[in-house]
Amino acid sequence: MRIVLTGGGSGGHLVPLVVVAKKIKEKDPDAEFLFIGPKGKLEKEIIEKGEIPIKNILVGKARRYFSFQNFVDFFKVPVGFFQALWHLLIYMPDAIFSKGGHASFPVVLAGWFYHIPIMIHESDSIPGVANDILGKFARRIAVSYPEAERDYSAKKVVLTGNPLRPDINRGDPRRAREMFELTESKKVIFVWGGSQGARIINNKILDILPKLLHNYQVIHQTGESNFSEVEQKAGMLGIKVGREGYYAFPFIREELKDILAVADLVITRAGANSISEIAANGKPSIIIPLEHSANDHQRMNAYSIAEMGGCVVLEETNLGEHVLMSRIEEIMTDDELRKKLSENIKAFYHPDAADRIAEGVMGMIKY
Repeated sequence: MRIVLTGGGSGGHLVPLVVVAKKIKEKDPDAEFLFIGPKGKLEKEIIEKGEIPIKNILVGKARRYFSFQNFVDFFKVPVGFFQALWHLLIYMPDAIFSKGGHASFPVVLAGWFYHIPIMIHESDSIPGVANDILGKFARRIAVSYPEAERDYSAKKVVLTGNPLRPDINRGDPRRAREMFELTESKKVIFVWGGSQGARIINNKILDILPKLLHNYQVIHQTGESNFSEVEQKAGMLGIKVGREGYYAFPFIREELKDILAVADLVITRAGANSISEIAANGKPSIIIPLEHSANDHQRMNAYSIAEMGGCVVLEETNLGEHVLMSRIEEIMTDDELRKKLSENIKAFYHPDAADRIAEGVMGMIKY
């Protein structure tokens, strides 16, 4: 059994591909996989770590604003399509599992051309433009939010949740305390801007960092491109990274499960994968959706969770230091509120998501 995996651009798109591949491998040890997608640092790191071979293609991205890159990317799409046609012809898989997005567009179209059965996964509450189109070529569609079901044919779609690494909610808070030299006398806030970081959140946290550190300890994922700036600005405040209860990192990898285990509050973007991992750990959260996300999907993701009483949502446009600090204090000083947020967000966690998607992919294949 040969299966092609496609997607890319963020950890939230790539990690589920590896998770589902491992689940399929558990069910069929002879299963083989090939990743076809863009060339990037995250793709290389996450996919190769999953011991999955890679074939790179050009992909284009349709931006919703003027950019000369749009003209360049216009020509990348047909080139990527013919590259995908070639790789699929050589490999000729039994099925394709796509995580969606612009990175998967050429592969799914090429797979449809060859009549290869395709399953796509939509992790957001509102499908992106790419998945909205690709859903017409897919045989099966898995979604994470109930709201997304109505955007696809009822015969194709199933609510599965988001596939997560199986150990994401098995972290050890004691290991995190030892790793970061955390004290038990102060609660822990985890600032997590997703795999790319979030500059606006970084700056707002730095504005209130001296006040935060009076009562709390802060673990901060800044994003690779933002770390030096954050380190410098913290230094100007007289705060040295790695001391005085402030621990900043460009990107957090294997330590994530332990950090989520020890955190009393998570401040994050509204990426579906991040929300799912918070839900798996039942953590109170303040979610700050990206203001200009495609189809406004981050805002819709966040408010979908807020409607079930599972998080507090703050808009970027209302992210003044007094508002942010007051909401943090409100949650951190109210045990009942933290308990309520923790219990409610757990409803978004689907522990069998990877298993159900694996079964769906394998079920398309005629043995």
